[in-house]
Amino acid sequence: MVEVAALAGVSVGTVSNVLNHPERVREATIEKVRAAVEQLGFTRDAPARPPRTNPSMVEVAALAGVSVGTVSNVLNHPEQVRPATIEKVRAAIEHLGFTPNANARSLAGGDSRIIGLVVVDLRNTLFVDIARGAQREAAAERMSLLVSNSDRDDTQQDAHLELFESARVRGVLLAPLSDPDAGVQRLRRHGTPVVVLNYDTGRRDCCTVLVDNEQVGYLAAQHMISLGRRRLAWVSELNDLQPVHQRQLGVQRAVREAGRGVSLVEIDTEVEIDTEVEIDTEASEHAPARPEAEGSTVEDVHAGIAVERILAMPARQRPDAVVAVTDLLGACIVQRLQAAGISVPGQIAVMGCDYDARAWGGQIPLTTVRLEGEQMGAAAVRLLAAEVAEGRRHTHRTIVVRPALLERESSTGRRGRVPASAPRPPARPLTRQLTRQLAGPDGQGSVDGALSEH
Repeated sequence: MVEVAALAGVSVGTVSNVLNHPERVREATIEKVRAAVEQLGFTRDAPARPPRTNPSMVEVAALAGVSVGTVSNVLNHPEQVRPATIEKVRAAIEHLGFTPNANARSLAGGDSRIIGLVVVDLRNTLFVDIARGAQREAAAERMSLLVSNSDRDDTQQDAHLELFESARVRGVLLAPLSDPDAGVQRLRRHGTPVVVLNYDTGRRDCCTVLVDNEQVGYLAAQHMISLGRRRLAWVSELNDLQPVHQRQLGVQRAVREAGRGVSLVEIDTEVEIDTEVEIDTEASEHAPARPEAEGSTVEDVHAGIAVERILAMPARQRPDAVVAVTDLLGACIVQRLQAAGISVPGQIAVMGCDYDARAWGGQIPLTTVRLEGEQMGAAAVRLLAAEVAEGRRHTHRTIVVRPALLERESSTGRRGRVPASAPRPPARPLTRQLTRQLAGPDGQGSVDGALSEH
């Protein structure tokens, strides 16, 4: 009966009167109700339908005495409805316990306020920080954020992108491990706005938010040199990944700038691991004695390879500082060196490069480079919101967030101070925003650099 009332544009009581006391109802109203009854195939003796967990918009409209379209406007465009009508509809919603279906609203109106975020690894706290910053900024933009984890699996990443696209989200933030070109191209072809984080795709049809990974490596190596360390080792894995390669370039640049007297040895620990070795993806409490020990983490294995190579060098040629590409790798190297009787940082200073809180629980706090993940996430949402608002007028930009050194005991010792004899590098601003202005489809544009301190 509720559906009949809504279709006829009358109250449920009027429908009841038409069915039971037609003499009380005007002829024109009777005709409208009977037309609705016929159209819906309504009969008074029809079996009751099973109860729904959520009332429908039709029921809200009937109870408020308005049309379904008016209910829709109250929910989506309240500025188009008179305050008195809004109050009636809201009272009906409250009375019935009605909850709007966000998916249905977005499918019908194309105005979803939901954005999706796909990150490569939620165990890494950089990506947790990115999600936190994105969620905070999304709330400020009156949007909701859905977060998914690809777990370093490109196939899973593509599946998440397809899911978000089918759900008609307003846009997608993507923090991949490797080149996401195929997924981004598919989303852009279908008109979905995309912002890529922590990977420079070189695309001109989407915005990008990057950390200056070359500066990450530069800050790390420069810090060690400023402490008086003269024989540096760069320890890395997965060198084909863009962030890893860029950090390596930064380390090399700092060593070149230091000139004679400072040397660099590069240790690539990437090896083919025996498939029979059990690799635990969760960090273990203690590093194993050998890289091939059962239950080793991936980082343990790589740290074991690096330390084994370092200890095989003549004592006078061994590095007195190690810069590890990640904090987990750096923490495992500290454990391995200590197990071998090497003092950290006395004989060898060690630090990581990716601000991963999982690695900070050791006996010696690890020096690292802060990557400002929350700033990255917030900046990505702002770019996405701007593209949604501006449409085709939007100019795609690249924002580069400058990293900052975080000194701890693994490089400076317990006092946390650099020896007075060691010169410090000049102070630098913490955050740099590089905005790459891209003109239209002709690919012409300009690059504007702007420095700001936070």
